[in-house]
Amino acid sequence: MDEDKIDLAAHFIARGRLGPSLIPRPPDDLIPKNVFDGYAVQAEVNRILKMAKLGPVVGHKIGCTTNVMQKFLEIDHPCAGEIFDSTVYSSKTELSLSKFSHVGVECEIAVRIGSDMLGLKGPFTPESVRRSVNAIMAGIELVDDRYEDYKQLNAPTLIADNFFNVGVVLGEELKNWKNLNLQSISGILKVDGFEISKGHGADILGNPFEALAWIANHRAKLGAPILAGSFVMLGSVVQTVFIEKPCRIDIEFDGLAPVGIIFTKS
Repeated sequence: MDEDKIDLAAHFIARGRLGPSLIPRPPDDLIPKNVFDGYAVQAEVNRILKMAKLGPVVGHKIGCTTNVMQKFLEIDHPCAGEIFDSTVYSSKTELSLSKFSHVGVECEIAVRIGSDMLGLKGPFTPESVRRSVNAIMAGIELVDDRYEDYKQLNAPTLIADNFFNVGVVLGEELKNWKNLNLQSISGILKVDGFEISKGHGADILGNPFEALAWIANHRAKLGAPILAGSFVMLGSVVQTVFIEKPCRIDIEFDGLAPVGIIFTKS
């Protein structure tokens, strides 16, 4: 896509994101045809959203890092997005369902980055990224089906809109995490105290640090590396659970503090 088309596509998506109506399928000439164009549009979308008072980008997300989510969305590769400061919530926050089009929740492992991931020493590996992790926490990703029909949209278009993200809920950080085996821990998602689904750390590309290496390499190639102080959501170990009525959501991972959120009617 040329710069004019990228700009038009970004404004189309941003207007939909900020407006009250569902986002329709973009005109054919504004649909990014590959992931490279998708991320170019995403960068412009996020510039617009920052100016719209969503605040600075403080974190990153990775979608489709597990078989269950790749099958659910029919996308066979990870997809990255950015997370804004105003959409980061603490555990037990109450949010009105009216704030969203059709909100869903995902059960994730998140990491706090302690040193810039510039990639100056070559590609990151699951082993090398461990040195950049300052803390690990449980997290709930909030996603929003804000589209007239997301199945009509290709992966690059979803990437352009930060791949459904509308916020995150972060749990208490564990700084002494080196003895925690992220591959073997299990994660449980509960609705009003009842277990709905369960997954394991190894479901995330075989190793959650594989996902972190993927996004670190991806961002370094874009010339926008992941910086110290930011956080990364590594992907959901369960299929998205969409919320239909007021309820409480809790997720629990072995060895990590639980995290929850309460959805209210208004």
